[in-house]
Amino acid sequence: MSNKRRFLYFLAIALSIIYLLWRIFFTIPWQANIFTLIFALLLVISEILSNLTGFILIFFRMLSTKKKWNLVIPDYSTSQPLPDVDLIIVTHNEDVDLLRKTINAATYIDYPDKSKVHIVVADDGNRPEVMALAKHYHVSYSGMENNQQAKSGNINHTLAKLHAPLFAIFDTDMIPFSGFLRNTVPLFTENFQQLTDDPDHTDPLGFVQTPQSFYNADIFQFNLFSEKIIPNEQDFFSRDVNILNGGNQRALFTGSNAVFLRQAVDEVGGFPTDTITEDFELGTMLNMAGYISLATKIPQSSGITPIDMKGVIKQRTRWARGVIQSCRNLHIFTNRHLSFINRIILLNTYFYWWAFFRRMIYMIAPILYALFKIQVVNANFWILMVIWAPGYFLLHYVMGDTSGMGDTAKIRNERWGEVQETFFAPYLFIPVILESLGIKAKKFKVTAKNVTYSLKDKLYILPYLTLWTITLVAIVKFNYGKYGSEILVGSVITFWLLMHFVNLSMCLFISMGRPVYRKNERFIRQVTGSVQSSDGQWHPILTEDVSEGGVAFQTTDGPVKDIAEGDTIKLTVKHQDFDVQLSGKVARISHRDDTTIYSVQVTVAPDKNRDHYLQLIYDGANKTLPSVQDTWVTPFDELYMNLVVRARTYERKLSRRFNRF
Repeated sequence: MSNKRRFLYFLAIALSIIYLLWRIFFTIPWQANIFTLIFALLLVISEILSNLTGFILIFFRMLSTKKKWNLVIPDYSTSQPLPDVDLIIVTHNEDVDLLRKTINAATYIDYPDKSKVHIVVADDGNRPEVMALAKHYHVSYSGMENNQQAKSGNINHTLAKLHAPLFAIFDTDMIPFSGFLRNTVPLFTENFQQLTDDPDHTDPLGFVQTPQSFYNADIFQFNLFSEKIIPNEQDFFSRDVNILNGGNQRALFTGSNAVFLRQAVDEVGGFPTDTITEDFELGTMLNMAGYISLATKIPQSSGITPIDMKGVIKQRTRWARGVIQSCRNLHIFTNRHLSFINRIILLNTYFYWWAFFRRMIYMIAPILYALFKIQVVNANFWILMVIWAPGYFLLHYVMGDTSGMGDTAKIRNERWGEVQETFFAPYLFIPVILESLGIKAKKFKVTAKNVTYSLKDKLYILPYLTLWTITLVAIVKFNYGKYGSEILVGSVITFWLLMHFVNLSMCLFISMGRPVYRKNERFIRQVTGSVQSSDGQWHPILTEDVSEGGVAFQTTDGPVKDIAEGDTIKLTVKHQDFDVQLSGKVARISHRDDTTIYSVQVTVAPDKNRDHYLQLIYDGANKTLPSVQDTWVTPFDELYMNLVVRARTYERKLSRRFNRF
């Protein structure tokens, strides 16, 4: 990092601290009524915590060196024996077809000696159909009944039967890529050699976390028609924040797609059972026991993320409550066994879940003044401009500048972060408060990944609609009848009202949902094969994309006249040395430049055909979705685009209705 940039970062932090000191000592309305005073104090505390989390992120980015950021995966050590690895696929009550894809993918994982890879399905439902599936794929099955300790109990029960020095954990919906072990195990063999060569200056490696990656668009990408514009919302943590944590050898475990040193997990007593976020707690327990943890940057597996309001809110509520539980169990504020870096990471994680409470405070504060003249900040406009504006805008510039340091391009900017915080805020701030007070939820369930749109689901829009309406009224009422200097003096209030209004408008669009027409996700896969035309001739093809229900391809010897829309055809696609047999109906023939593209709805024969075809589809990231943000498109552009798209949708619906008459 250049000295100029470093100076800019320190200046942003210094100006922000000056502003916070001014806020604490000169702007709190101590003589106001109790409600105003409490809200004023909550606003100040929220600002302090927001700035603190920003400072921590900047601090970690300044500590990050190119070497730390770019974790190099070594080759397998020639001086260390190749370790056995247990691959544990954890399932509760998920759909068997979803589980099939993960088990199938596990059987294709590359390893120099496949006899050293032991695949186990850990099923706490003891389901006969899961046992049959494990038998079909010739993998081990670990069933149990009356599990009272959730996912941790299931894993601990299975680990008691296993003995490999390394083990990996996969959730049912997290499909591993064939290179998963190649991009994780060598870090352990390298560490084993370093411990042999220099045990006094080498810390043992406890686990390696690969990114949480998803092959379907999340609720923000899908409902905002942004599948080509913004990455998955969880990418910011997995491929940015946790990489920084791993650069400090304190990566967080995120529940799946990780490889562990068995000895380390045994040493801390196995997976903790006193929390619903056993992943977060276990990772910290290993760090406290003296083990380091690393995070890789390139996804090595891919899963499915919920896109319905109910599923997403339930999932995040579980995570929020679980992290609060684990932070309480770990005593993160007072625990003497936590290193400085470890404590900072945990505090940052803890305060993240309070961001939604802070977001509610930020939305309500300007509304109180605009509608009811309740002043929670005693400040002269010009003094506010001098003290607040420079630090605020410089800090936001720095936060954007630090995003994507190293070789990583920008994943998310501050504005998108505010939209996502606003979306979760109405539903998370109460659970966070309750859990912090020790009031636990009665029961938690695994998040369903299927999309539901009942009347009850549509009611999730109400908090956003209420806040949006109040904010709009506040903007109009506050600015109505003002001229000249009055508008200027009130511009700070108007600025915040407008920012929140835009965020809430985006939330309205997200909560409105969007029809789901596609049954299966498409993956860009270019593989060779052949197609049989109606005259019986076979023609060579190259696929464009594939899905479980369809294939798009071009014939490499030119357009085929004997293939027309509606035709039933046979085709093969190559996977490894196997020709996958497919049959289907030509749904569409389109043209791109001088190329003819045939889109076919397909069915695949069972057993080996199906297994190879599933592996062809799911072995690798879904390149149809972006991994970085399109920086030319802002939330304001997105807002306009959604207005236009949805207006045209309603226009078409009205047109069809009136045309009936």
